[in-house]
Amino acid sequence: MTAPADRHERFPGLPRRGFLAAAGGAAGLGALTLAGCSGSPATETASGKGDGTPRRGGRLRAAFAGGGASETLDPHLGNLFADAARSKALFDKLADYGADLAAVPRLAEKWEPNAVLDRWTVTLRQAEFHDGKPVTAADVLYSYRRIADPEKAYRARASLEPIDLKASRATGERTVEFVLKRPTAEFPNVIAAFGTYIVQDGATAFDRDPVGSGPFRFVSFTPGRSTVLRRNDAHWDGAPYLDELELVVANEESARINALLGGQIEYAHELNPATGRAHEKAGGIEIVRLRNSAMQAFAMKTDRPPFDDPRVREAFFLIADRQELVDGALSGAGEQGNDLFGKGYEYYADELPQRTQDIGRARSLLKQAGAQDLKVTLDTSSVAAGFTEAAGIFRDQAARAGVTVEVRMGSKDSYWKDILDSGTLCCYRSGAMPIESHISQRLLTDSTTNATKWQDKTFDALYQQAQSTKDRTARAALYGRMQRRLYTEGGFLVWGFGDWILGTARNLRGVAREAPANTLDWARFDKVWLA
Repeated sequence: MTAPADRHERFPGLPRRGFLAAAGGAAGLGALTLAGCSGSPATETASGKGDGTPRRGGRLRAAFAGGGASETLDPHLGNLFADAARSKALFDKLADYGADLAAVPRLAEKWEPNAVLDRWTVTLRQAEFHDGKPVTAADVLYSYRRIADPEKAYRARASLEPIDLKASRATGERTVEFVLKRPTAEFPNVIAAFGTYIVQDGATAFDRDPVGSGPFRFVSFTPGRSTVLRRNDAHWDGAPYLDELELVVANEESARINALLGGQIEYAHELNPATGRAHEKAGGIEIVRLRNSAMQAFAMKTDRPPFDDPRVREAFFLIADRQELVDGALSGAGEQGNDLFGKGYEYYADELPQRTQDIGRARSLLKQAGAQDLKVTLDTSSVAAGFTEAAGIFRDQAARAGVTVEVRMGSKDSYWKDILDSGTLCCYRSGAMPIESHISQRLLTDSTTNATKWQDKTFDALYQQAQSTKDRTARAALYGRMQRRLYTEGGFLVWGFGDWILGTARNLRGVAREAPANTLDWARFDKVWLA
């Protein structure tokens, strides 16, 4: 449905994509001019903490990079941050991820496993779709079976793989018995996964008049330009403070920041570190840093020379000056990593000592491995911010240990596919996800995105044991054992965790500052207000 031209012609989009994929993004193209919008720069300061008494009313204008004319409101097809923001506003999931990436209930009021963790009963809370119909078990089963359709390219299909959807059934109007293919202690992560939104039983078309159960109702949608939504007063989690939400497409970062500075929008998504630093103390806008939103790493392929020798992998761990990489590749917008995914997340092994550069020890290990004159190729690309800078910095660090690193630039369009199986060393990053999901998707022998080719039957067995362990403390101990193994000889050299940077008007309040991108409180427009 196309909205009035006077509203949307202000925001013509160009095909830059802000991908939500676990690893990656795309570079920007084109330019955008935002002019003729109403509104003026705000005069109040938003502290981000304690933000005062919420105020109802007004329209929030939030700018994201978009996907052009191919954009859709189908919540099962989204791949972009803009898609996720639209889906979160219009629809609900059974669960979502909290700031520590532990699953928290949404449409699910509670979930209960059987003794062996291969059947889970989910009880739905009393919630309604925008047309007044209740959200039922039939809607949940229809949604998941739609996502799992092998003929479709729905992103969440792999996330639902543990569920036997043919055997799963409704045991009441608001209860679903999920039958699993194997014991799965972390089943709540499955129902919290990106894209697992609940739609009405039988729904097939979404772009003209989508009916969800989310905090906002549909008004209009122009692909590549703008989406206008209105407050859902009957939302189960309370009505939003805003009257309306307008999600506009502004593909260039410069367009987003200029529109924010000019008072034409109140929320600018995805700013680069240099922009954030330039405006942090200027006072005209607020800069919000979502900590630990993106793991930054080098991936070493452990199934081929030279990284099939754990001594070489350890040497590379010791070559890295992590603070220099954070300062140089992320402009200081992040913190050091410790060769493990998920810093600050549930189950993270924060008891392990912070690894520091030790060139002497690295040289000794390389000599023991017969690799004192080692030459390696490091694949990188401009596909993600900081990749080319990180490659150059690490090349110089490695030279101090007598290692020659040749940096090879790859295609932005095919980089993630190219580095999955080819090469030996590459730049890598990941968005937020539970540590268990990182392990299952990337570190098991049969994981489909195993970029380090880490294959260890004992490690696999520990994961399966964890998934069969009901007691959380005992399960956490097993995850700790797995992480200690990765810390010692894994293939991910995790050098940092980058901040995700947003810009907001000074009169926008309630924006969550502790939630990594992709979690429940990211882009949570039902809980913000205009002062």
